[in-house]
Amino acid sequence: MNDVLWSPSTAQIEASRMVAFRRWVNLRYNLELNDYQALHRWSIEQRSAFWQSLAEYFHVNWHQPPSHVLREGPQMPDAQWFSGATLNYAEHLLRRRDDRPALIAVREDGQRRVLSHAQLAAEVAGLQRAFEASGVKPGDRIAAIMPNTWETLVAMLACTSLGAIWSSASPEFGVHGIIDRFGQISPKLLIVCAGYHYAGKVIDQVDKVNQVCAQLPGLEQLIVVPHTRSGTRADEFHASRVDLWEVFFQPGGMPRFTPLPFDHPLCVLYSSGTTGVPKCIVHRAGGVLLQHLKEHGLHNDLKADDVLFYYTTCGWMMWNWLASGLAVGATLVLYDGWPFHPGPARLLDLIDAEGIHAFGTSAKYLAALEQQGLEPAATHRLTSLRLLLSTGSPLSPHSYDYVYRKIKADVCLASMSGGTDIVACFVLGNPTLPVHRGEIQCKGLGMAVEVWNAQRRNVYDEKGELVCLQPFPSMPLGFWHDPDGSRYHAAYFSQFPGVWAQGDYAEQRASGGLIIHGRSDAVLNPGGVRIGTAEIYRQVEKVEEVLESVAIGQDWQGDVRVVLFVRLRDGLQLDEALRQRIRQVIRQYTTPRHVPAVIAQVNDIPRTISGKLVELAVRDVVHGLPVKNTDALANPEALEQFRNHNALHNEA
Repeated sequence: MNDVLWSPSTAQIEASRMVAFRRWVNLRYNLELNDYQALHRWSIEQRSAFWQSLAEYFHVNWHQPPSHVLREGPQMPDAQWFSGATLNYAEHLLRRRDDRPALIAVREDGQRRVLSHAQLAAEVAGLQRAFEASGVKPGDRIAAIMPNTWETLVAMLACTSLGAIWSSASPEFGVHGIIDRFGQISPKLLIVCAGYHYAGKVIDQVDKVNQVCAQLPGLEQLIVVPHTRSGTRADEFHASRVDLWEVFFQPGGMPRFTPLPFDHPLCVLYSSGTTGVPKCIVHRAGGVLLQHLKEHGLHNDLKADDVLFYYTTCGWMMWNWLASGLAVGATLVLYDGWPFHPGPARLLDLIDAEGIHAFGTSAKYLAALEQQGLEPAATHRLTSLRLLLSTGSPLSPHSYDYVYRKIKADVCLASMSGGTDIVACFVLGNPTLPVHRGEIQCKGLGMAVEVWNAQRRNVYDEKGELVCLQPFPSMPLGFWHDPDGSRYHAAYFSQFPGVWAQGDYAEQRASGGLIIHGRSDAVLNPGGVRIGTAEIYRQVEKVEEVLESVAIGQDWQGDVRVVLFVRLRDGLQLDEALRQRIRQVIRQYTTPRHVPAVIAQVNDIPRTISGKLVELAVRDVVHGLPVKNTDALANPEALEQFRNHNALHNEA
């Protein structure tokens, strides 16, 4: 077909773990599954057998084996996985103990630290001892405001080895963004960096950390990693107990692993906070482990001698996903800093320097490389690169062309889509299948994915809602502070009772691939980073000239940019000075990614009769789409001023 950009060779297919697993399943169950489609169908129809086989194939270490693999309730999400089983997530990431590199941590300023698998285990043991001495017990929360570096990963492994619950945020977050998250889970320990690199600057964190600590009344211990701030002292920080990392750490011994139920909480991730403070999504240890073994080991075809990189911060689910690459024995490359410093080829240089086999990034990054005129195939060797991963936002067909023309012709380009909600993928890559222009290769094993129209029919070559019809182990345990599960059910099962609705607008193709056309809700998604509008509104409210505002994502040059409409006090006009002040406030208290590309003035903002902002209606008008249910609006005439607004056609 003329839209096939890459196909694996027969030798590549035969050498893949996906084929090895399919043949193993055939032998194990006396089957004749001849291709991926047959394997996927079996994984859906025989769910218990599939997930049990996955655990056996990747040698999951049960401290106590399960009495049952799956007990399904009357409808999703009522399912119990691996009842009676105990295991430890961190144990699986630390199984390898040789001298091969486990972590290669690279900073923006060029500093580099390598930890072998044996050294990583020793570092985890030392921090584990310190955690235990501080009274950490299963179920306690340990939070981190840290860059993507080796200490962060060591801390996560030490935390989860003891059964404590991990949660992390990027140091880019402002005070309000951090408190909106960690304030809900009341961490016992907080790990922070005293400073970090970004875009050639060293950013001091001391004042922000002190503000955060003042709003976490249950915090018992603050652990400070100096990172970029040499000479950091413990007495600069205000908490009940403060230690620098090197003082807190207790060297010696090897790590021990607490046996925990399959459903023991592993980590808390956060929704984007569209309608208020972010939802705290609690993920189960066993489910995350199995999903990530499947995705790294089969769909990414990673083996023990491979090197995996993903550009991510610790506030994005992809950091958790990257960390699990250790479970298949891979080496992880961690990068801390801006991806374009000191030049646009910074991350590409890492591919050659570190021998990266699987390179992960965002669609926005690939588009930026093209916009800057880079031709990596002409400037870099890229001999090790065999898998290019992309997620965060839909990858445009134009970017597919760029990858194969200007980066590398012989590479598997695996766009994937899932979410913080499941800390995994619904649809992703496959080493045994061709890459079609603009399409994600396949549905994930064990994921009963369909695309439904409004009549709840599975449709092809037609846009609809991405749904999952059957339970899977990495469904979240629920939301923090949601004892009856009502908020959890409302988030994923209210649209189609008993069926998971992801909120993605998608399309299935005859090739077996899928296309994600974007979010079907109002979450902003510039550069693949999900942003809740409420996080922006809470900061704009601090600008006294602004009465109210509405933020939308505008499709722009193959990506999405944030547009903020403001209604000012009577008699005021939006000038450049006020625009810059609004941007400064947003940047100061959230992250640079929250800052709108365009800020425009309007004289009214549409609301429902009950007073709620109608972001989706504004977004539809901006894109020339019809607006549904205008009868529900208190002031539908306000929509007209957003249609063809002059600011929408301007460059940022």
